[in-house]
Amino acid sequence: MAVEIERKFLLANSNWRALINNSTSIKQGYLNSNHERTTRVRIKGDKGFLTVKGKSNGTKRLEFEYEIPLDDANEMLQLCEKPIIEKIRYEIHINDDIWEIDEFDGDNKGLLVAEVELENENQEVTIPEWIGTEVSHENKYFNSSLIKNPFSRW
Repeated sequence: MAVEIERKFLLANSNWRALINNSTSIKQGYLNSNHERTTRVRIKGDKGFLTVKGKSNGTKRLEFEYEIPLDDANEMLQLCEKPIIEKIRYEIHINDDIWEIDEFDGDNKGLLVAEVELENENQEVTIPEWIGTEVSHENKYFNSSLIKNPFSRW
């Protein structure tokens, strides 16, 4: 069984930009954005993915992700709920942690969210000084919520 455990945060400042290890362009859409389960199509760089996620329980949820042909991913995006999520994902490596900062574009332009994936819910994480308020339990920051209530409308 595949389980995703992650914490989400807003950013306190832009000091993280000096620490970027790499970045990738992402487009993603939802075939189903029901809060009980989501089905997502994603193009990350030059690869396509189909992901099914279960309902969040605290900071964890079931997650199943499969690479699919890029042409299929492009076609499937046409079937997705609108708007399509567009963002640049930056990676920052700190000790054994990989921080992912999503800088959104399109209807969510201006939103920046940092995530760190954990091996277990009790894992200790060193919080960098550029991390702000934790929003792990605020549904409005979930990508599947941003298609229904984009940041531009907040």
